[in-house]
Amino acid sequence: MMKALGLVLAIALVVLLLGGVLRSLRRRQRREAGAIPLTETERELLIAKVPLYACLPSELQDKLEGLIQVFLHEVGFEPCGKLEEVTREMQLIVASQACLLLLGSGYNHFGLLRSVLVYPDAYEVRNEMGIKSIRLGESWKSGSVVLSWKSVRQGAKNPEDGLNVVIHEFAHQLDQYNGTADGLPVLKERADYPEWATVMRRSFADLLEKVENGRRTVLDDYGATNPAEFFAVATETFFEKPVQLEKKHPDLYRQLRRFYGLDPLQWEDPGSKGQKPAV
Repeated sequence: MMKALGLVLAIALVVLLLGGVLRSLRRRQRREAGAIPLTETERELLIAKVPLYACLPSELQDKLEGLIQVFLHEVGFEPCGKLEEVTREMQLIVASQACLLLLGSGYNHFGLLRSVLVYPDAYEVRNEMGIKSIRLGESWKSGSVVLSWKSVRQGAKNPEDGLNVVIHEFAHQLDQYNGTADGLPVLKERADYPEWATVMRRSFADLLEKVENGRRTVLDDYGATNPAEFFAVATETFFEKPVQLEKKHPDLYRQLRRFYGLDPLQWEDPGSKGQKPAV
């Protein structure tokens, strides 16, 4: 009996030690990947095609570049449908927008995420009952994000319409970090939860009422689907329409500013840099 117990304890110790070694290795690999700078050509690409990158203060651009490199080191891209290849340019455009969500949120990666599946355009899926639907993106808690490249390009080049499929789906990834997509991601402090819950519940109810009554709102109507979609839509709006969101929903804006550790109101208007977004 004692020998068996000793064997179990020894195995548990080995597993713990191995886990510690693997975590240490992962941290080192992330540091090394994050220290590799983007090339000037890659920076010029992002300035031209991702206006949200262009409007960031230089210190945030530097931090974002490191997060992009770690993302590209850890996450694989797979072409789907009739798309033949996910090029380096496409990967940079996706990663630069996804990693905006990591800049100040306290998350340094997207949990279980290991792959991004890219279709050339909107794609068709069937649910468990065989019913077809057309989608522009999906976030799977099993470790994948699915994107329509056409929607990625459209969302990237217009940083002020409040619609960005990359930001939307990767907001879901943060929401799913603890395994549940419910509009309640892991917050910075335990004390943050009561106010977050109150503001999100009230803001969701307000959007639901406006949508049911056909009234216009700064938030896209899709956010009224459920609390998880509300969080993703609110995140899109926070990054792309911060002036309108802060004016119409100041409490919601403050919660997202606290969560993401960023204040897009302080960023330079991408249109003021004289850069014409490329297609």
